[in-house]
Amino acid sequence: MTEFDKDYLKGALEGVLFVVGDSGITLASLLEIFSIDSNTLKELIVELKKDYEKKDRGIRLTILGDAFKLTTKKEHRMYYEKLLVDDFSKTLSAPAMETLAIIAYNEPITRGEVDAIRGINSGPMIRKLVAKGFLKEVGKSPLPGRPILYKTTSEFLDYFNMSSLEELPKVESLCEVVDDIDLYESKYKEETEII
Repeated sequence: MTEFDKDYLKGALEGVLFVVGDSGITLASLLEIFSIDSNTLKELIVELKKDYEKKDRGIRLTILGDAFKLTTKKEHRMYYEKLLVDDFSKTLSAPAMETLAIIAYNEPITRGEVDAIRGINSGPMIRKLVAKGFLKEVGKSPLPGRPILYKTTSEFLDYFNMSSLEELPKVESLCEVVDDIDLYESKYKEETEII
């Protein structure tokens, strides 16, 4: 393999790691994607990992379990925390409220389950809510891949002036309000009065 081919594949590896994001990717999956022998792939991974260890790089290649993923460097944590705190105003956005409501009513819950309910990737919002102190990791799910389970915190309860989750509005009562409104009947009566 020429040096050009090696650099090209290392760049492609970096791109794949970026695309898979938080979920990471296994060595077996990388072997399938790149169709190269495992020794060459391991060599590329080691070289990329060394590249990221330089002081002028803000991310690193981490191996968590059997998955490779790009993560931020711990030594830069003070800057990331400031970004999250400054970016997260005292007023919660609609996506933040939606994410909190889903977790509060269904906890403990995985990010994947939140994503399925919201229909959108909730990873960045969950990270912000964890940084803000409204959510916490409480273990691993027995689901395949053992995803992290999230729950609300006492800070969440304080923010919403509740002593426990028992004080959340009951979902059935919200549904009853909607069921009591007969939109078709109301519209039909209006039309007959005009005629």
